[in-house]
Amino acid sequence: MEYTFFDLCKLLGSLALFLYGMKIMSEGLQKLAGDRMRKVLTAMTTNRVTGVLTGMLITMLIQSSSATTVMVVSFVNAGLLTLAQSIGVIMGANIGTTVTAWIISLFGFKVDIAAFALPLLAVGAIPVLFSQNSFKKSFGEFIFGFSFLFMGLSMLQENTPDLKNNPEMLAFLQGYIDMGFVSILLFVLIGTIITVIVQSSSATMAITLIMCANGWIPFEIGAALVLGENIGTTVTANLAALTGNTQSRRAAFAHFVFNVFGVIWVLCLFTPFTSAIKWFVENVMHMTDTMVAVPFMLSVFHTSFNICNVLILIWFVRLIEKTCCKLIPNKEDEEEFRLRFITGGMLSTAELSILQARKEINLFARRTHKMFGLVRDLTKQQNDNDFNKLFSRIEKYESISDNMEIEIANYLNLVSEGRLSSESKLQIRSMLREVTEIESIGDSCYNLARTLNRKHNGSDDFTQKQYEHINQMMELTDSALEQMVRTLDETAHIDVNQTFNIENEINNYRNQLKNQNILDVNNKEYNYQMGVHYMDIISECEKLGDYVVNVVEAKADIREKKI
Repeated sequence: MEYTFFDLCKLLGSLALFLYGMKIMSEGLQKLAGDRMRKVLTAMTTNRVTGVLTGMLITMLIQSSSATTVMVVSFVNAGLLTLAQSIGVIMGANIGTTVTAWIISLFGFKVDIAAFALPLLAVGAIPVLFSQNSFKKSFGEFIFGFSFLFMGLSMLQENTPDLKNNPEMLAFLQGYIDMGFVSILLFVLIGTIITVIVQSSSATMAITLIMCANGWIPFEIGAALVLGENIGTTVTANLAALTGNTQSRRAAFAHFVFNVFGVIWVLCLFTPFTSAIKWFVENVMHMTDTMVAVPFMLSVFHTSFNICNVLILIWFVRLIEKTCCKLIPNKEDEEEFRLRFITGGMLSTAELSILQARKEINLFARRTHKMFGLVRDLTKQQNDNDFNKLFSRIEKYESISDNMEIEIANYLNLVSEGRLSSESKLQIRSMLREVTEIESIGDSCYNLARTLNRKHNGSDDFTQKQYEHINQMMELTDSALEQMVRTLDETAHIDVNQTFNIENEINNYRNQLKNQNILDVNNKEYNYQMGVHYMDIISECEKLGDYVVNVVEAKADIREKKI
């Protein structure tokens, strides 16, 4: 058999088309679902069972367990899901991803869907090219992806080498599939490596189904490849977690632990487990034709394996969580970012729910204060590597700040829909204002960091006098933030006039420095661009002080209403 380099390129191109179709279809469905999918993910994870169901449904919808697990890791990184909640969703994602194998088994080998691919592309092109409606464009992208997926699958079948009519190649393969249990372990490893390279268990599953349907490898070897694919697919989430915090790395590692444990126990029971699958397909589903039966055996194996694994490990979520925490300890300089008080849904009464939200707002304020502390540290960093690390950390704080605002505000809006007294309704309104203003403080901190980053990337630096003025302004701003945090504490009795006094100091100092800056630029003490960076920092600190006053005023309104 002559299998040229050109034939290999056609095979790789077919695989690329399949992967591209999967990607476009997944992205189109994610756009169609929009924020609803994110809300479902954060709302339907109150316990391990709902978490599993949520992960399963979302993965069935977007046809990618990798997309679900990466999304879960990013949510854990942002503090919107706890580690225990994420483990449940990841378990469900493993069940949801088995749908791909069933679609290929039911349609890919029975119906020539590739024949309908071009007409489907024509249907999908209309909304993609001519519609301005985002929903219709996303639906068109889904049709495109669906068409490309099955075109790629059909071309994979056409461009794989014909082993049946070339016994010498089949003999080469036979040398590795007739080594008993060693062959099973070998093909588990091969399945893992291929999935790591391809970065899609669905693509590897499609290749495995084709090989089994054509009789190149027996069902048992195909099952071993499937087990390897389940290990290989965990790499995507672990790669996504590399840049995340400790909690996100733990969530990705939990995915790895879950899948590896499942592979180990199935390998221990491999012969009886695969025999039971074969018996079920042949005697219950009444399939005897090998071309049809083997793909169904693999699909049943894939689904049964993941369902059984979930049924076993769902009772050990806390143990998995503790194991991941022990193996991946917290870094000394890293705080765990998550909602601590309102992750479990509403409490029995609105008053208790408001109290929980109050605790979360106080925590939110302390985190923005810490974020400002990081900005102050950034002004002192001269080393490029340390500066970039600290700037990335501030960027992460900004993302977390945005998410916390949305989650706390959504929770307060949910509480406000219940039976509340007029006083509680006014209290929620003031708390919503607090949340908005605290998030604006986070935005100001990020703006300060961006200005410092622009200055750092330039060739000039501030003068010693400019640094002294910036430090003095930041000292005043830090005092205002400290006063705000103390004022938000329900147990403290603070005179809010102190905040207004600090704000007046900040305003006066800003005006003084603004006038001085004009004189210094005219006197050539520093260039105009450094004067712009300098005043951007001073003005942003003054703006931050205004947000602090707004938070304190909102809090003062709550206290006045209570009195």
